[in-house]
Amino acid sequence: MEEMVYLNGSLVPRAEAKISVFDHAFLYGYGLYETMRAYNGEIFLLERHIKRMRDAAETIGLDQKLAGIDLAKACQDTLAANGLKESRVRMTVSNGEAEATPWTDSGGAPNLVVTARPYTPFSTAKYDEGFKVGIASERRCRQSVVATLKSVNHLASVMARKEAAALGLDEALLLNDDGYIAEGGGCNVFFVEAGALMTPPLDSSILPGVTREAVIEIAAETGLKVKEIDIKPGDLKKFDEAFVTNAMIEIMPATAFRDAGGQMWKIGSGKPGEITRRLMKAYREKVGRA
Repeated sequence: MEEMVYLNGSLVPRAEAKISVFDHAFLYGYGLYETMRAYNGEIFLLERHIKRMRDAAETIGLDQKLAGIDLAKACQDTLAANGLKESRVRMTVSNGEAEATPWTDSGGAPNLVVTARPYTPFSTAKYDEGFKVGIASERRCRQSVVATLKSVNHLASVMARKEAAALGLDEALLLNDDGYIAEGGGCNVFFVEAGALMTPPLDSSILPGVTREAVIEIAAETGLKVKEIDIKPGDLKKFDEAFVTNAMIEIMPATAFRDAGGQMWKIGSGKPGEITRRLMKAYREKVGRA
């Protein structure tokens, strides 16, 4: 089956899915995106992803351009057109094409692109092993709203993750400008200490992750205490467990930490902990009920 792409109201073959080189997302990074995971032909937490997209669009002045567009249907139609059950669905919206700069001209009609591609999750062995993480040299700015948006200007995260990969790590943790852990290059982060769950607060210049939100809800339902607090890199050595979250990986244990001096440390026992595994199971049960 030929891969089909949703482009501005139509489903077209991938080879025909093209936008202008003068599009403001290409020239200025003026655009947003959402990445979602489909299970058994259904996009999980779709409405939450749509809400985050619309909230972000309002923040950067794209909300009127999206008014009247059924974003959920665009995603669902793209998934169905590709005949996929297990899939990575990405929705991208830009300010569109214009001769002038985006701060002097509102631009043309938005470009809305949705893709649905096959997705193979990490192996059970990888979840049993967990991620190795380290602190990136790139930082988030606590005063910048951009860090809280899923924008197509993703360069800081790309640089952080390239740095991590070069060191043999699975993920980078970015600090904010106050020196506290903000989030991963492509995920939110959680820690466990003395039976309580901790995660950086939203005002730490982090993305309000849809999966992060779901995990906090699941934790509350299972009686776990959740604290949103500032966390320093040095705190990692005292935590019993850690894990990272996003729509694609769900909940991935973080079991090892590379410090600034290049030394690797175990997080807790160096294996996925009891609370992490409990939340992983509860999350997958939530997916099954959706």
